[in-house]
Amino acid sequence: MSTSFPQPSRRAAGFGLAALIGLRLQPAMAAGLAERFSPSGTDNPPDHSAWTKLLARFLKPRPDGVMGVAYGRWKAEGREPLAAYLAMLSGVTVTRLSRRDQFAFWANLYNARTIALVLERYPLASIREINLGGSLFGSGPWRAKLVKVEGVDLSLDDIEHEILRKLWRDPRVHYAVNCASIGCPDLPREAFTGAALETMLERGARAYVNHPRGVSVAGDAVTASRIYSWFAADFGDQAALLAHWRRYAAGPQAQALAQASRIAGYDYDWRLNTV
Repeated sequence: MSTSFPQPSRRAAGFGLAALIGLRLQPAMAAGLAERFSPSGTDNPPDHSAWTKLLARFLKPRPDGVMGVAYGRWKAEGREPLAAYLAMLSGVTVTRLSRRDQFAFWANLYNARTIALVLERYPLASIREINLGGSLFGSGPWRAKLVKVEGVDLSLDDIEHEILRKLWRDPRVHYAVNCASIGCPDLPREAFTGAALETMLERGARAYVNHPRGVSVAGDAVTASRIYSWFAADFGDQAALLAHWRRYAAGPQAQALAQASRIAGYDYDWRLNTV
């Protein structure tokens, strides 16, 4: 059974409908951390193959269609290579990367550090049990400074809200970062790379919109993930959301959304995405 929570207030400034319509990586409108890490380089990207190997080894689809993580086996067999990968990322001069390579860097760093955080405390029922300072969602680990990049201590919130969302202003950010919950978009089974970024973002959007935890339609009414209400500033109003979902829907989901005209409510499942 999924668990509903009141919609939290949001710290981020509104991004408007233009980001939804464009659905492409846009020039930065940056301030603060986004300005500090604004990408301006052409250096070769770091090697993310170690992360791809770990994802391929420890990710497995669950019966409900969610991509699960074998946390128990990963904790027993794969913590050292994960730590080595994170240590490698901490030595990258990220501002020397291109925009696409930098997006891939931040998404991989967020996802890898989240996995490491869960492994440190596994077994647990939900990432919200790791109370290190909370976030938009109440208790949780998202505001704790967990990584250092170019000498700057950063939290998971910093990466998602102050860097990725502000620099790229693309709602597909929310399909790229994974919070270790069933309700969240899947972890991809390979690392993000600049070369494959557009394909992977589109794939992530399609997968989530076509799974009932993302979008479920009954008659003319949609029940959607709370991601779409928490980050309404990124996705737009009801009309914009319906257009977004129809863009990515396929098969029966596309047919159902063609008849939908209203959003009945939002839901989210915070249980750990374990398998």
